[in-house]
Amino acid sequence: MNKYFMGSAIIERDMQDIYQRNIDWSNFNNQTVLITGATGMLASYIVYFFIYLNEIHNANIDILALVRNQAKCHQRFGSYAAKKYFQILNDDFTEPIKIKRKVDFIIHAASLASPQYYKLTPIEVAEPNAIGTYYLLQFAQKQQVRGFLFFSTGDIYGYIPSSNSITEDTAGSMDPLDLHSCYGESKRMGETWCATFASERKVPSHIVRIGHTYGPTMDIENDPRVFAAFMKCIYYGKDIIMLSNGTAKRSFCYIADAIAGFLLVLLEGEVGAAYNVCNSREFLSISELAELMVRLRPELNLKVIQKQRIDSESYLENKNNKANKLTEEKLMTLGWECHYDSYMGFCSVLKYLQGV
Repeated sequence: MNKYFMGSAIIERDMQDIYQRNIDWSNFNNQTVLITGATGMLASYIVYFFIYLNEIHNANIDILALVRNQAKCHQRFGSYAAKKYFQILNDDFTEPIKIKRKVDFIIHAASLASPQYYKLTPIEVAEPNAIGTYYLLQFAQKQQVRGFLFFSTGDIYGYIPSSNSITEDTAGSMDPLDLHSCYGESKRMGETWCATFASERKVPSHIVRIGHTYGPTMDIENDPRVFAAFMKCIYYGKDIIMLSNGTAKRSFCYIADAIAGFLLVLLEGEVGAAYNVCNSREFLSISELAELMVRLRPELNLKVIQKQRIDSESYLENKNNKANKLTEEKLMTLGWECHYDSYMGFCSVLKYLQGV
């Protein structure tokens, strides 16, 4: 049996790093937390952390994991999914919630975030963000929850003609008839629900606008986003194929930093407000990211090869902003800080994939 938490030295180190932040984790003691999309890349790390609080720090948190695929849930969380404090739910949250248990916190992370879905299943992309958020907020009101956290996105900023940095007050345009907008527009509606329920019905809702985030739980086999696609090449020892000119720039945030930010906003953020969660210090072009990746395994002498994306592919690239630089200054007012640069973060991902 592997001695490390979740069978990985990387996961255990990340859990310890999150725990050691200046956040009062006792707020979750003896509470029930509902997490939608619990097997997703980001949400699963939150579940890992609540399991860690239970197993290592006796927090006595009841975890309600709302998922579409029970088998994937058991695979993701292993024997912990059979613990008394862990309950797997299959409720459809795009209709009124039927959960009978008392819930103290809700983290709404269920979403089809990858652009590979925007062209093929745009309705299914929009539903959990707009309709699902509405019903979960109704449920949160009835439950009188202590906190509700909505996973939004930097995509909500839309097209911004010229901006060196994007703060929470920035407002750009978005074409509602563009299929790519099925994600950003529905997230905007979700945010509006959070703000209106906070104002009119006093639901303590909080919003995190998530920038490009990566970590050990990303699906390198099926996720076509650049950070996952590039990591797949590095893991299998292949040259990176870059399907663009590589000039677009994004901020890349390691998952342990992001999770600490999400939970800090849930516990201490302003009600009805949004916070960017990103790492603007790691503002890299796609070319720079690719070159960083090949340096992770210098002994292989891997190359970066540029090719043109085929128009018929299902992946819908976000062409709104070529330099989408979110800033995290507002989050930093809560005491948040980044611990990982991109090289450290992607090294961690590779080590995890290699079984460390």
